Amino acid sequence: MCDIKKESLLNKNKEIERTVSNAYDELRSFRTWLKWMCVDQSNAFSACLSWFVFILLAVIVPCLSHFLLARDDSDAAHSRPYDSVVQLSLSSVAALSFVCLSQFVKKYGLRRFLFLDKLCDESETVRRGYTEQLNSSLKILFIFVLPCFAVECAYKIWWYSSGGTRIPFLGNVIVSDTVVCILELSSWLYRTVVFFLVCILFRLICYLQILRLQDFAQVFHVDSDVESVLREHLRIRRHLRIISHRYRSFILWALMLVTASQFASLLMTTRSTADLHIYKSGELALCSVSLLAGLMILLRSATRITHKAQSVTCLAAKWHVCATIDSFDSTEADTPITRATSDHFFPVCSEGSSDADDVGDEEDELDNTKFVHAYAYSTISFQKRQALVTYFENNRAGVTIYGFMLDRSSIHTIFGIELSLLLWLLGKTIGIS
Repeated sequence: MCDIKKESLLNKNKEIERTVSNAYDELRSFRTWLKWMCVDQSNAFSACLSWFVFILLAVIVPCLSHFLLARDDSDAAHSRPYDSVVQLSLSSVAALSFVCLSQFVKKYGLRRFLFLDKLCDESETVRRGYTEQLNSSLKILFIFVLPCFAVECAYKIWWYSSGGTRIPFLGNVIVSDTVVCILELSSWLYRTVVFFLVCILFRLICYLQILRLQDFAQVFHVDSDVESVLREHLRIRRHLRIISHRYRSFILWALMLVTASQFASLLMTTRSTADLHIYKSGELALCSVSLLAGLMILLRSATRITHKAQSVTCLAAKWHVCATIDSFDSTEADTPITRATSDHFFPVCSEGSSDADDVGDEEDELDNTKFVHAYAYSTISFQKRQALVTYFENNRAGVTIYGFMLDRSSIHTIFGIELSLLLWLLGKTIGIS
């Protein structure tokens, strides 16, 4: 008896250790990377350093670059007529991302914000999948950022090496150009990474909810009572509401800022006096592609989790139908009746047929076309199952923005508008249409 109590106490202590933030938890590498990017605000010194770097790279350097370098009209070959739109767009989304990230970490803490304090209540499958996704999040971030940064580096190196500026800030032209070029590239990288970081964190949190939903789908394959199913679904809905409440302002402002940037770019590139040479307008196209990539990460993650959450209704209805069919088959087993054979009209196909290979990875535990096998449906009455299905139909879960559900129809509309603006802009700048 004492051994059992000791073992339970040890398990509780392990769970408590997962909820307490320390320097050697699963966020150790993530915290180290945040410190290197100067966005860590775990103490007063880190917060002051973070705000200093933000003001330097997101405000001061872009302003000096625009007013001292880009507005120099003495050399028409190296003028940057669209630099104002580029600098305002990148600085605005960087400011939005930095302020939101600072509020998130200050108000909730990194572990609580990423729902790591709730992992002790999840299954081993959810914990393992979320930890793997957390470790690969930074790789995904650099997959998006590094190609754009390589193009930006090539453009800046060409601009300075070909004589874009001859102002000897430090007494020597070469040294001055090198220092200013590094500052401009650091400013571009910092603003872009901060924006993509908040987008990747939102994608990570949404991935955790998808893992929870897939784990929740297992309750329809075992003997579960309606009350436990309802409690688990209410818990998932509460987490989705928390995510929507935390991120709704960021998603809405990011959508408005990116759309405003696209419209401003179009207004400048469609003027009769606009110079659309690739060396002058290529940076504008690169900025639009970067901002739209981050926005699509947000919208796709929100839409995907909404689709998975609403797939629970279909799964519950299928579970209810299969249970009803099984209950009728069991009651009619002792009463032989003559049934019309429908195989001629509706051929029966096995679940392991070749059609399953054509679907690929589109099917999972939530969204599939497989029958739910009967286990012990006799323990749940028809009325309870029907009430549960009715509840799912009238309480659709998902990510919302001030009451508006981010589902596939909404993202199709937003994607159509943003893609039209982007293709128009690319057609005007680098000749892609």
